[in-house]
Amino acid sequence: MAQPGTLLVIAPHPDDETLGPGGTLLRRAGEGWALHWLLVTDGQHSTGEASDGRREREIDAVAARYGFEGVHRLKMPVSALHRVSETDLYDGIAGAVREAEPSVVLLPFRSDAHSDHHAVNAIGWSCTKSFRFPSVRRVLMYDTPSETDFSHPGDPFVPDVLVDITGYLDAKIEIMGLYESELRAHPFPRSEKGLRARAALYGAMAGCEAAEGFMLMRDIDRL
Repeated sequence: MAQPGTLLVIAPHPDDETLGPGGTLLRRAGEGWALHWLLVTDGQHSTGEASDGRREREIDAVAARYGFEGVHRLKMPVSALHRVSETDLYDGIAGAVREAEPSVVLLPFRSDAHSDHHAVNAIGWSCTKSFRFPSVRRVLMYDTPSETDFSHPGDPFVPDVLVDITGYLDAKIEIMGLYESELRAHPFPRSEKGLRARAALYGAMAGCEAAEGFMLMRDIDRL
């Protein structure tokens, strides 16, 4: 990649930023990039998670581990973005993009099984127009185990950008473990074994030990 810039990862739910591009985030942080995290929903399916503060503690711990310079939270309802007005979702995402001024934006895959991922991809993509958000040079989609694996067969995830995360995979797994309720035993999609297998597969495609895959949406080479 080019010289260090600013990267914004847009996550529909807490853990998407780690399941998909977590190793890439760690690598870019080590290379001197400024990292920002836009968390669209609070990820809380139950009142228990909200009342005991567990999810908030998890989010704080994950943010500290990555060293995000900015954490932008919209706190929209999980599994209900289809009921949120597109204007409200656009305003929230656009505000974070303007505040962070990223050169690279990471979005969830457009054909993921989860409706929240659809909404975030569609509205997030509209928040990268070069004439309104001139800082954005590159837009990539990341995959999310349990969602991308069940994407529409007519629109599969075919990575055309591979990032070597050899040396960062263990830390990615450790961060994923901060989400106490999300990492489970194989063959659950969000398992340590599954994440390591995914990294090995992409690594074989890239000629390295471990990698993460992305699909390129836009790449601007401006003077």
